[in-house]
This record gives sequence, structure tokens and C-alpha cells, in this order.
Amino acid sequence: MSVTLRAFLVAASGIAVYTVMDALMKQLSIDSGAYNAVLWRSVGGAALCGVLFVALGRRWPAWPTLKLHLGRGIAAGSSVVLFFWGLARVPMAQGVALTFLAPLIALYLAALFLGETIRRAAIIGSVIASAGVLVIAAGEVQADASTQAVLGSLACVAASVLYAGSLILLRRQAQVADPVEVALFANLVIGGMLLPAAPWLGAVPAGAQLLPLLGAILLNIASVMALAWAYARAEAQVLAPVEYNAFVWAALAGWVAFGETVSPYTLVGALLIVAGCVVAVRRRVPAVQSEAGA
Repeated sequence: MSVTLRAFLVAASGIAVYTVMDALMKQLSIDSGAYNAVLWRSVGGAALCGVLFVALGRRWPAWPTLKLHLGRGIAAGSSVVLFFWGLARVPMAQGVALTFLAPLIALYLAALFLGETIRRAAIIGSVIASAGVLVIAAGEVQADASTQAVLGSLACVAASVLYAGSLILLRRQAQVADPVEVALFANLVIGGMLLPAAPWLGAVPAGAQLLPLLGAILLNIASVMALAWAYARAEAQVLAPVEYNAFVWAALAGWVAFGETVSPYTLVGALLIVAGCVVAVRRRVPAVQSEAGA
């Protein structure tokens, strides 16, 4: 198995884990607000990752690496607050589908900031998958056009733009820091962004929220570490389409946890999304294998 394919599979696993975490965070956001859900997830994640960081004997990063941690943490932190605020107001499948704009944006950001050459396969795959996103969004918005749903959808779209930027920074970040360090500073920076508002917006989690919160913390750490490992071994444009697989998990989690149904629009869109992922990665793998064989 090539390094690129292995990275793709690890990234896909990370996205699946993250989507299960989304379901826990959606319920926490409904119960206590997106701010509190993200705040306590970040504080708990920073504490756990900090213990692991020290136990492994890791050193404080140099300033150039620290700047990458800060930049990605700010982009990711702003994105997750917007996303979970929106997710509390729309079905999971719709919210996740709208964030699928991020991989398409990331393709062009990768070319602009990382100097990556955009391959035809990556563009074709993203276009196909994006068509699927449009089908899903059209069907879901038609089903629920309330003010809250519209605002939630707009929040998810804004989150997707910020998330695209965080994906590009993750590619650079993962090349100079290991997964433990990436996970630690992601939680530290996001927690640091939110803590100043805690005296006014913060609330201690209720007892019934502690177990879901712990689950969200552990799943978030596992997802971040998996994605950091993958992005250290493959280009952003190759891994970005894997984000589309989150839709299948989101639809399933939304149905199981919240009784949300999936429309025919969503099913058609999902098929297009999966097809786009296959096209984007399938033509890339043989090229890497032939180079290795040479």
C-alpha cells in the first residue's frame, strides 16, 4: 500500500471519528450553547494532551512553529464555534454538507500558499462532489426554510471558509510538529480564544453532560491526531476530498441521535460525493506506486 493511500485511509477514519463527535457536540450545543460546548471540549482536550505531551518528553516549539499553531488554532476555533452554532439549528446532514465547500476552497488555497500544482483528477473529483453538495443543500433548504435554519446554514457556510484555511495550515503544521503537539496546541489556542468571555458566557457543565463531553474530548483528540498524521504524508489537495465522506456518517448520526430523516436529494448528493472522492484519489495512487517501483 502506498504512503498516499495509507494517509487517505487514515484521514477518512479521522473524519468518521470527528463526525461522531459532531453528534455529541450538537446535543451539548443545544443544551448549553455552542460557546460552552467548544470551551469545555477545548479545556479538557488541552489538559489531556498536555499530560501526554509532558509524559512523552516533548519540548516547547520554536517561534516559527508556534506561529503556525496560533494561526491554525484561530482559524479552527472560529470555524468550530460557527459550525456548532449552526449545527444546533439545522439537520446534521445539511450542516455537514454545507461545510463541504471547504475542500474545494482548500484546493485553490493549497496552490496559492503551498505551491501545490492542482491536478486535473483533483479538480474533476471536487467538481463532482461539489455538485452533490449543491443537490443536498437544495433539498434540505427546501424542506426547512425557517429563519433559524437559514441563519444556521449561513453559519455553516462561513465555518467552511475558515475551515478551508485551517486545512492548509494543518498541512504546513503537520510537517513540523507531531500529532500530539498539533492536538495540544489546537485545544490550547481555541480554549485561550474563548476563556476571556467565560465570566459572561461560561457555565459549568451539568452532571448529565459530563459523559458526552468526555466522549467529545476523546474523539476530538483522536480525530485531530489522525488528520495531523495523514497531512504530514500527503498533499492537501489529495486529502481534502476525504472530507466529503463525513456526509454518510452525519446522516447516520443525525438519524440515530436526533431522528433526522434523509431526503432523496440527500441520497443523490451522497452518491455524487462518493464518486467525486473516488475520482480525486484513484488517479493519484498509481502514479505514486509507479514512482516507488522505479
